[in-house]
Amino acid sequence: MNIRLYNARILTMEKNRDVFRGEIWIKNDKIVCIPEIEELKQDWNKRDVPRISWDIELDCKDNLLMPGFKDAHTHSGMTFLRSFADDLPLQEWLQHRIFPMESKLGGDDIYYLTKLAILEYLTSGITGIFDMYLKPDQTAEACLDTGMRCVLVSGLNNFTSSPQQMEEEYLKWNQKNSLISYQLGFHAEYTCSKELLYKVAELAHKYRAPVYTHLAETAKEVEECKARSGMTPLVYLDSLGIFEFGGGGFHCVHMTEQDMNTMRMRRMYAITNPASNMKLASGIAPIAQFEKRKIPVAVGTDGPASNNCLDMFREMFLVSGLSKLKENDAASLDAMRVLRMATVHGAKAMRLHRADVLAKGKYADIIMIDLHQPNMQPVHNIPKNLVYSGSKSNVLMTMIGGKILYRNGEFNIGDDPENIYRKCGQIVKRMMTG
Repeated sequence: MNIRLYNARILTMEKNRDVFRGEIWIKNDKIVCIPEIEELKQDWNKRDVPRISWDIELDCKDNLLMPGFKDAHTHSGMTFLRSFADDLPLQEWLQHRIFPMESKLGGDDIYYLTKLAILEYLTSGITGIFDMYLKPDQTAEACLDTGMRCVLVSGLNNFTSSPQQMEEEYLKWNQKNSLISYQLGFHAEYTCSKELLYKVAELAHKYRAPVYTHLAETAKEVEECKARSGMTPLVYLDSLGIFEFGGGGFHCVHMTEQDMNTMRMRRMYAITNPASNMKLASGIAPIAQFEKRKIPVAVGTDGPASNNCLDMFREMFLVSGLSKLKENDAASLDAMRVLRMATVHGAKAMRLHRADVLAKGKYADIIMIDLHQPNMQPVHNIPKNLVYSGSKSNVLMTMIGGKILYRNGEFNIGDDPENIYRKCGQIVKRMMTG
């Protein structure tokens, strides 16, 4: 399908390129051209792009087109636990409330619970998710059926999955498929035996692949690891050879100088989840310190059981605001850097190299932001407006792979939202009464 998005302001997120007025031309799932207004005034014979017969021409009415956000850490299937176990510290929340309920999941529960999350991602302008949860096949099928771009990451631990299963999933979902891919991972140091971690390292070396895990989320996690191994979680895991080919840590709140040096050496990503860390009182990640050491930072929402909403606008504001508070410096983190974390860095952390910016040959993962709402006026600085005053209500359209999945409050995902709500309600009722 050929789509023309015209009369738009465009923020490509390419380095050193400001917002400009122009158009985006799309063929099937990719961008073929992004002409600026001045280019369009030139003689067509001077252009190397032929005239195109359009299937859809959409007037953007001077609103903003930009790359979709990349939710670089989430657990989509946990929608059934939203507002179920709030106001508890992490370990109690996890061990006594979350794990017991997750043991009741069965059948195709995660498929429908993930679909519910996808509806919310689309309303927040999220076009790619880095999802770690039980039964990744069901997560993948939900994303394929709805059109959501998803990178699966294993949540391997002592109780679920296995190295063999992770390897099978890695090979299965890294076949040629533009929407679904898979990365090696495990839940956390404290839920995996040393023997299991060695097997993760073996797979990383076998495929020369990065590895991702929950890392240094709480002070207790760090102290308990030091008591067991004499090292922080990151240094201990690296000593086993796990991060030789890079990867990333989710949360990265309680980090030492040695931890950050290791991250820099291994070219790892720090994937911050400020709302979840704040709500669970886990702490504030040292974002400005990562930046100073040139450790790339991406942003995730974490799951809907701990956040509780899947809203990248709120995450961006908290990344910036909490960093300024932690550093006692209002100039410690600029809005444009935060916007890059939520888009470009997220795509790179997830290894979605064709979905990082808007440019010729990249995937048409595009969102439209309504600039005609009070919170986006006056238009002094669009990136700052997005980070400091933007909200989900500003998302007019979410397109993934050239398909408009959400526009003006309506979904185009092959299923009726009310049916998804009904299915999820039935799942929750069964679990609460079973």
